[in-house]
Amino acid sequence: MTSKVVYQGNLRTQCTHEQSGNTFITDAPVDNNGKGEAFSPTDTVATALGSCMLTIMGIKAAQMDISLTGSYAEVLKTMSAEPRRIAGIGVTHHLPSEVGEKDRTILERVALACPVHASLHPDMNKDIKFLWDL
Repeated sequence: MTSKVVYQGNLRTQCTHEQSGNTFITDAPVDNNGKGEAFSPTDTVATALGSCMLTIMGIKAAQMDISLTGSYAEVLKTMSAEPRRIAGIGVTHHLPSEVGEKDRTILERVALACPVHASLHPDMNKDIKFLWDL
């Protein structure tokens, strides 16, 4: 088992990672009858894309003896009303400017091949940017 999700009531869940015991809470968003006091389930999907892309780039960067420490991704999720679902995810990566052009291309390609990106529906709008500005 990967995780256990327990409904806490009031549109809140507690999610526990079985291997590590780490937990996080989700709340329904304000625009869907919730309090919006934590990530919503759809927020976690969008955030997983940014996290996965940085992780995969980090793996490849380590093999290339490049440090991406301090790099970050800004994630924007947009929802559609009918049907209610994630319409699009925007991810803007901020990465070290000293990385050379050839290495940038390699890292961008591995990011776009991350498992979360590959798992999202092809019709979902995915606006991915790489800014080498740190």
